[in-house]
Amino acid sequence: MSPHGQGHHDPVGRLLTLSGRDARLDLTAEERRRLHQARESLTGLADDRRVYGVTHGFGPLVGHRADPDRELQGLGLVNHLAVGQGPPLPPEVVRTMVRLRLRGMALGHSAVAPGVWQLLADQWNAGFTPVVPQEGSLSASGDLVPLAHAALAAAGDPHGQEAWRYVAGRWVREPAGDVLRALGVPPVRWEARSALAFVNGSSACLARALHTHREAMALTRAAAAVTGRIVTLLGSSREPYEDALSRVRNQPGQRTAAAWIRGELTPDHRPGRDRPLQERYSLRCAPQVLGAVLDQLEFQGRVLADEAEGCTDNPVLVDGELLHGGNFHAAPVGFASETHASCLHQTAYLMERQLALVLDPSANGGLPPLLTPCPGAGSGLAGVQIAATSHLARLRQSAHPASLTALPTNLNNQDQVPMALNGANAVAEMADRAWWILGSLLLAVNQLAHLTPGRTHGGLWELLAARFPPLDRDRPLAAEVTAAAELARLHFLDPPRTAAPAEPVQAAEPPIRSWRNT
Repeated sequence: MSPHGQGHHDPVGRLLTLSGRDARLDLTAEERRRLHQARESLTGLADDRRVYGVTHGFGPLVGHRADPDRELQGLGLVNHLAVGQGPPLPPEVVRTMVRLRLRGMALGHSAVAPGVWQLLADQWNAGFTPVVPQEGSLSASGDLVPLAHAALAAAGDPHGQEAWRYVAGRWVREPAGDVLRALGVPPVRWEARSALAFVNGSSACLARALHTHREAMALTRAAAAVTGRIVTLLGSSREPYEDALSRVRNQPGQRTAAAWIRGELTPDHRPGRDRPLQERYSLRCAPQVLGAVLDQLEFQGRVLADEAEGCTDNPVLVDGELLHGGNFHAAPVGFASETHASCLHQTAYLMERQLALVLDPSANGGLPPLLTPCPGAGSGLAGVQIAATSHLARLRQSAHPASLTALPTNLNNQDQVPMALNGANAVAEMADRAWWILGSLLLAVNQLAHLTPGRTHGGLWELLAARFPPLDRDRPLAAEVTAAAELARLHFLDPPRTAAPAEPVQAAEPPIRSWRNT
């Protein structure tokens, strides 16, 4: 069976581990040699031919001579691009973004000043993390706008540019220059080629997509687990999840998803006598849906990992030859994010339909409507389902392919753009909503467990039972939805992790009354 993101087969997980708060980035001797050799080659070439951004201007101004002062040219580039808006990218995403730029420049094709590279690496190794607004990129000449904000922060810009500091377990925002001084690292002095190499890559959309990819994989694993829990509690047949059935389909993801679902069943699991021969598709076809998602995620993970190992810049030096082209165009990342959107939608849609199933007496084995033990006097999970339906509708709205919204700009120099960061930002929001839908389903499954005592449980299900008391009478559930979602998110983002039982969200309720006696 396909490993689907397990251990060393998970290139995305490896990349994200390398960009954590405690990670370091250093040059090998060979990388240092390549950096110096490329810089020397560029210096010789710039005396004899036109070099974009060095001897001539940027974008549609390439026909005009550059400022002879290379530092002024570089600073002008990042100044005019610092026009981002909106909420900041998460600090973890920014850490990944900057590491990706440093990794790409270390390949030796960008001809950056070795001293600039080393200073950026020193800042990153010390934990310096710029505050970067998430909106404003076309992802065409790379993610120019967000990377320009990072570049200004690295230069200690005194005009409002901020950076994150991790203090007492949380991220706080402070002026970038103050953070650099506190960390004991000097600011960068940009020159034209190094500044262009830094802002001219797909690293913002790629970093965002890598983090969302990990979320999507964890959410898929969670959806398989909760499917198995529902099958256990309802006494549904295990036949749809047998390996023999998936094996003849010949789809590796389906076999993995079915195995995950079976992992939640006891060896002696048998269908209840009152269950239908064939369940609704949201249960019976879960291996097919989640398996297809897994296969797509595995493919997109390879695409993103390949992008992370390449050089997204312009121009580039290859074997001593300077080549002007378009390696900064983020179409691969844009397509990956649009596939992520489809995958997240299918997973969230499946979970929303499973929520509807367990709340419906015609499908949950005759349990009370909306799983309230006091129908009429209580409304049970009615409000939770209403909100989950809204989340799914909003999630669908966000799933529109960003590449279909592209517009030409920049005096038509950028006349074909992928909008990859727009897409990656939308998918990150979709992931948040998908976790809320899962949290809603988990509360319903937890209530289902309280109404069907005697079913074995452990692990996550025991944590849920300890934290969320039975719904014996109506109470506000907003905090419980988000708490259940976060509990599952942490559990499935790092499966080996074992969490201690948490305190209940609210005071314990009285023992649940049997709905059959009300």
